[in-house]
Amino acid sequence: MHQKIALVDDDQNILTSVSMALQAEGYNVDTYPDGVAALQGIGSHPVDLAVLDIKMPKMDGMELLGEIRKTDQMPIIFLTSKDDEVDELMGLRMGADDYIKKPFSQRLLIERIRAILRRKDAAPEGSEDGENVLRRGDLMLDPDRHLCVWKGNEVTLTVTEFLLVEALARRPGHVKNRDQLIDAAYGENIYVEDRTIDSHVKRLRRKFRQTDKEFSEIETLYGVGYRYKT
Repeated sequence: MHQKIALVDDDQNILTSVSMALQAEGYNVDTYPDGVAALQGIGSHPVDLAVLDIKMPKMDGMELLGEIRKTDQMPIIFLTSKDDEVDELMGLRMGADDYIKKPFSQRLLIERIRAILRRKDAAPEGSEDGENVLRRGDLMLDPDRHLCVWKGNEVTLTVTEFLLVEALARRPGHVKNRDQLIDAAYGENIYVEDRTIDSHVKRLRRKFRQTDKEFSEIETLYGVGYRYKT
């Protein structure tokens, strides 16, 4: 079955050209001109990934992301203008998986979509023997079920967040620089700015601290990178 993508933008030229490019790659695409229409449409016709413009009438991308995250952890990519740096960081903190600045290469967008969906679908649903489960003290990660548990409580993570935690926890005590974490979370040959990783880590810590205020397992080594405590 072809994967389905929701494309939400108030620019009809982008809706037309990008949807045609995605369809040529084998994706099914639902297009929406604003956040209100998208929220209604996605609720009735679920998708595997959504690409959202930030600045839209009726309901902007930030509001739409917040509404989607109430019920769904689907991967989300933001489209932003050159002057939306604050919005980019806010979007990542709210749970977006990635962002691309306008004007953008359609090929770059397709590669980002392909990489995120490939990571999302990398493991089969469920694993009875639990052979892929990773345990580090109070942390349990089950990639097959995309399940993260800290001290017995589930922590809801996006695909990118999960891969970052997994990359750090697999080698506790070892420092991962930002380039290594970018490769782990986005794959090789995908350009992502360093601050994107920093924003993901900050959001990760906040999510874990909602469960445990004392959470401090992800350490920052300034000028070097991050590591998971032994």
